Amino acid sequence: MSAYYPIAEQTWREFTGICELVSIEKNALLYPVGRVPKSFAFVYSGLFRLFIADEKGNEYNKMFFDENTFPGSMVALLKSEHSHFAIEALEQSTVVTIDFHGFRQLLAIKEDLKMFHIHYLEQNWLIAKEAREVALVQEEAQARYLRFLAEYPQLESRLPQYHIASHLGITPTQLSRIRKQLAGE
Repeated sequence: MSAYYPIAEQTWREFTGICELVSIEKNALLYPVGRVPKSFAFVYSGLFRLFIADEKGNEYNKMFFDENTFPGSMVALLKSEHSHFAIEALEQSTVVTIDFHGFRQLLAIKEDLKMFHIHYLEQNWLIAKEAREVALVQEEAQARYLRFLAEYPQLESRLPQYHIASHLGITPTQLSRIRKQLAGE
């Protein structure tokens, strides 16, 4: 967190009071679809996907969360409504869950935590989200795959090909062709 903004020792002490260390089994849901979440998390170790499934059971991977990221259904938390997304552990994982209500109370009184939150959201939700949305509508599949590799080099070996394909908005067969084409260059 301090990489985004320096956090005072007193703020850390209060912040840790709203946190809990939790182990999550591979394939378990950290946050299921259709529930009102009460927390978000920090990934200490492991890998998660945030996904949605349509009525036919087709899944779309919106985001991946690996170490040092904060998975959560943020819109559901902010609106106190049921989540439209599920967050699933793709590996045995350890997270720190953060009570959302407690976090919001600390944000109201701790300037350093507020500044961390602003900087984190700007970098990881606003800037990244806009780039991804532009890529999905303007870039060819191969360009999206190359962007994924450049932005998340640590994830390719940790994710099944079908999860990467879903995230890119293509089929696993298309991704296989792209990978073969790139290997031949």
